[in-house]
Amino acid sequence: MSIDVMDLAGDITRAASDVIETDVRMIRTFSERQVEALAQQAAFVTEGIVSGSITDNTSEFFLDELEHMAESFAKTLVRMNSVLIEKVWNAVVGVIWQAIERAAGIALPLPMLG
Repeated sequence: MSIDVMDLAGDITRAASDVIETDVRMIRTFSERQVEALAQQAAFVTEGIVSGSITDNTSEFFLDELEHMAESFAKTLVRMNSVLIEKVWNAVVGVIWQAIERAAGIALPLPMLG
């Protein structure tokens, strides 16, 4: 038995697209919520500084907290994208290995990423 290259290419594309579509939607929702929270916090700090409720003595604390929020958001977004890459790789390799197994009539161990 042989592998139909065009069918396999379509299967690979569908597997990767399914993972990407689902995860990108989740990442987009997470990002939108976090960006809104960052903007709200920035507005809160600005209003506090302007009104004087956040003083020179306390502004460093609030600005540090805002910085930590932004850093946490960025790091989480990078991790989410790393997981997405691994999930796409797993989906693509799974489709390819299954096609080879069916065509060659053998069982193959799935490779590990990294």
